[in-house]
Amino acid sequence: MQPEITNDKPQIIKSDPNYLCAMRKLSMHELNRKTVEEFRQSDKNPFTVVLDNIRSMHNVGSVFRTADAFLVESVCLCGYTPRPPHRDIHKTALGATETVHWVYYASTVEAVHALKKDGYAIWAVEQAEGSVALDKLNRTMLAGSGNMQKIAVIFGNEVSGVAEGVLKLCDGCIEIPQSGMKHSLNISVAAGIVLWELAKLVKKGEIALK
Repeated sequence: MQPEITNDKPQIIKSDPNYLCAMRKLSMHELNRKTVEEFRQSDKNPFTVVLDNIRSMHNVGSVFRTADAFLVESVCLCGYTPRPPHRDIHKTALGATETVHWVYYASTVEAVHALKKDGYAIWAVEQAEGSVALDKLNRTMLAGSGNMQKIAVIFGNEVSGVAEGVLKLCDGCIEIPQSGMKHSLNISVAAGIVLWELAKLVKKGEIALK
């Protein structure tokens, strides 16, 4: 016998006290996941992620997975940041190192100079004097004095953050507003928050797709 469902929304299944609503998880097929080749051929969001001397392979893998989720253009691995292939990166990347384009630079300064030459606006995710709250960002701020659409966001070391020498080369700093005691987020968590906000700006038309 099927459980009785009311006509109210959300639908409540009365006969099962453990069942709160008639929701169900989507199947893998319903998620319309891209193949590796489809991902590579897709239009990307005009963001490049720069990892400035990240220590943890798990953090690196998590950033790759987030970059895949938001169709990030590329990931720059700098300094002693671990590089694929490695099983500890794969544990959290879950195959995203095969879809997301990445490049290695011996130093973050080198990466920033290369990105500037390629027309990117450079923003560090850091608590710094004059930083812009993430929820206040808009196209004008991100583009700076020019009309650049491509944006590179730098995430710093788990302990020391973005290096001072790198900050001096940036067009600005993005700060994630926080209200607690720590005022500190894991780099992989920060990446998810920032990339989601940038993806929303693309959807609003604030940032043009590549």
